[in-house]
Amino acid sequence: MASKKSSRERAEPKAASAIRFSATLLRPAATAPTSKPVSWIFLTLPKEASDKLHSRGMVSVQGTINGSPFQATLDPDGKGGHWLKVEPKLREASGAKVGDTITLEITPLPPDQEPEPKIPPNLKKSLAAAPPKAREVWADITPAARRDFIHWIESAKQATTRDRRVETACDMLAKGKRRPCCFDRSGMYGKSLSCPLADDASLDR
Repeated sequence: MASKKSSRERAEPKAASAIRFSATLLRPAATAPTSKPVSWIFLTLPKEASDKLHSRGMVSVQGTINGSPFQATLDPDGKGGHWLKVEPKLREASGAKVGDTITLEITPLPPDQEPEPKIPPNLKKSLAAAPPKAREVWADITPAARRDFIHWIESAKQATTRDRRVETACDMLAKGKRRPCCFDRSGMYGKSLSCPLADDASLDR
């Protein structure tokens, strides 16, 4: 008779499967006729690849682009999908240019490997002046929870709204709240998140 699995074996999470797909490198459209060209490019995940991710919100992944290893956080596009900002160093490592179709293989990072988010200067300044309890809770929550607070703040389109959310975030933390309340991480309902518009020249290639 086969022996029963130990509780430890039953509790071990199943390793995430690699997601393989192809995507085209796109250049964001200029925000104004006089705007300088941006130095970064982006790609959008095919629906079938995005559907395999565990969240419609931000997802940190590791994997390869044209065989070059990378680690990054996918952003939600507000429509249930995801997109990736490809920094210049990563683009150079992949050997690809705007308009090229590249191959990717990604795997979601486990919770204990979530990268630390970059704290916006206004939030950092407000946390320094906030009650000690706010800083204690901020230090105690997970990187993913800190990322949620930052994402909620930066998803606001107006600077005044972002500043107000910084104050609200510090107040919530001071009261022991560990996540921003009522935050639509996918952007599907509040329509606050979206993927960049592509420059027409990068689409025609």
